[in-house]
Amino acid sequence: MRNGTPGFQSERLVEARDSRGLTQVALADLINRTSSSISRWEAGNQSPEPEALETFARALNLPITFFLRPKARYGDNPMFFRSMASTTQALRRRTCGRLHWAEEIALTLQEWLDLPAVNVPRIDAADYREIGEADIERMATECRRLWNLGIGPIADVLLVMENAGICVVKEEVGSVAMDGLSHWSGADHRPYVLIAADKDTCARSRLDAAHELGHLVLHARIKEKTLADAAAFKEVERQAFLFAGAFLLPGESFAAEVWSPTLNGFLPLKERWKVSLGAMIKRCRTLGMINDEYEQRLWKHYSSRGWRKAEPLDDSIPVEAPRLLSRSVRLLIDEGIRTREQLLDDFRLPAADVESLCGLPRGFMSSNGGDLVTLPRLKERHQAPDKSTSGSGAMLIPFRRRME
Repeated sequence: MRNGTPGFQSERLVEARDSRGLTQVALADLINRTSSSISRWEAGNQSPEPEALETFARALNLPITFFLRPKARYGDNPMFFRSMASTTQALRRRTCGRLHWAEEIALTLQEWLDLPAVNVPRIDAADYREIGEADIERMATECRRLWNLGIGPIADVLLVMENAGICVVKEEVGSVAMDGLSHWSGADHRPYVLIAADKDTCARSRLDAAHELGHLVLHARIKEKTLADAAAFKEVERQAFLFAGAFLLPGESFAAEVWSPTLNGFLPLKERWKVSLGAMIKRCRTLGMINDEYEQRLWKHYSSRGWRKAEPLDDSIPVEAPRLLSRSVRLLIDEGIRTREQLLDDFRLPAADVESLCGLPRGFMSSNGGDLVTLPRLKERHQAPDKSTSGSGAMLIPFRRRME
């Protein structure tokens, strides 16, 4: 410790290595050190000398200051991983680290901005076995009521969630086995969601987002250890799927539009509801519109048409993107509150990571702002009057600057 780096945070090295998808052995090979040295640094038994810190910071593409900043306390609320059974521990640790970095970006932004207030209903159940299908339908209806969505199609699911104070990140995670994850942060008591963009279609993204919303609403009080049990995890996932179906396709309105529960009958509904045909099959079964035998026939025809890989209209319906973090960063820069360089110093992350996590164009956080074009703006006398949010929840809640 005598020759180590004062203020070194061992947890940061673990977080950085996991977020970069590296094992201790792989990092040791990169910096020409032993894996036992990495292990001692991460355990806090030994602090790396300044030269070693500079070497692994460069290898991990992170500023040295990242490793000197105490890690935020995210709390012990569980991380809900979609498709956990088919993902590796390394991938889970990587995406968990990425979402935690997004949390820290949001925490930093909140020093200057009031993000939309959290307005997410939560069921009061500490045991998933206490949650019935009627409860799931009720909570999905409650979300729609609370957010003034009515019973029709939702124009933009990600925007609706962000309006409710949920911080959403969407980026490629490097695997098609991971669909998303969600977490109630103990640092600011705000929900965070990461949606994988590796297989990015509108219908899939909306279902993934609604699925994670289901976890936030239904399972906020579930303990992490519960998810270690395979049977419990399977049921928790089933409940989140049921919530997603009920949230995206309300029984009363959707059932009234299904003139024929067939694949051809579902096709015109996909463009309107922006929900996959597969999700419609499952929703019809949940609503009792078809029986088990007929559902299996639908799946058989669905597979024979090759739709498990790609459905009709997947390429034509525009994909939704988060706005909250990117708009926050742009607002601080446009208003002259912080420069790009100052924000990177505040975040203690490289420009590429900030751009990816915040949904900003590549090069935006560089010193010259990248290849940006200043768009024309309407003169004040020609600007349209403000419209209140209704139905689709399609307008983002305005930010308020914090008062000094």
